[in-house]
Amino acid sequence: MPVQFTILASGSSGNCAYLECGETRLLIDAGLSALQIRQRLASIGRAPEGLSAVLVTHEHGDHIRGLGVLCEKLGIPIYANRLTADAAGRVLERKLTWRIFETGSAFGVGHVEVQSFSVPHDAMDPVGFALTAAGRRLGFLTDLGHVTKLVMERVRGSEVLVLEANHDLHLLQEDTRRPWSTKQRILSRHGHLSNHAAAEVAAELAPHGLATVYLGHLSRDCNRPELARSIVTERLREAGASHVRVEDTSQDVPGTTLVLPDA
Repeated sequence: MPVQFTILASGSSGNCAYLECGETRLLIDAGLSALQIRQRLASIGRAPEGLSAVLVTHEHGDHIRGLGVLCEKLGIPIYANRLTADAAGRVLERKLTWRIFETGSAFGVGHVEVQSFSVPHDAMDPVGFALTAAGRRLGFLTDLGHVTKLVMERVRGSEVLVLEANHDLHLLQEDTRRPWSTKQRILSRHGHLSNHAAAEVAAELAPHGLATVYLGHLSRDCNRPELARSIVTERLREAGASHVRVEDTSQDVPGTTLVLPDA
């Protein structure tokens, strides 16, 4: 059965992606309003009523904003680790159906196998996901200050990778809107990946089956889509991996749906 994947939104103000394999339909994070999620699903011919579950990476608002309204009414199960569920629950204050997993564990949701893994970010217990559906492997790697050996091991072999390229170092340093303390947090080992850091990750993973990279979580003020794309594309070219497709993501509109045939 084919696998369909769409970035509904990715950026500092809201993150949400959609994965479908047969009758299994998942959201990874729900950082838009419930109305926006419904509208963006409608743009690809889907509706929240058809969702099997939501996978949550961590409890920050740009990843859980629509979670309560969306999932309470429809009874959609939410997969998260205990610390994330507790932190999100305190913010959302709604009766939700939680499915708790241990960080580092693997579990199945319908036709999709999910491997969770710890990532370094300033949240309670943030995770990334390696998703396997119909023999195709997708990595979800966003909101992390640096890439550990464990992270690389978990996403190695991904055909499709959502990879944070949050900021350009020069643009961040020159930004007048952010205090130095905020810049230090972003640049820390528990902050966010820069364009050049993302480029190095993509180049290292390229020989292991990587075909498509989605550059996610771009800062509106401290990055530019064309800049991020050019830096990652050039590094892949230097690594002899010009075959890897580099795709932008947007805060404002869903991306083009990627359809992968059954492996």
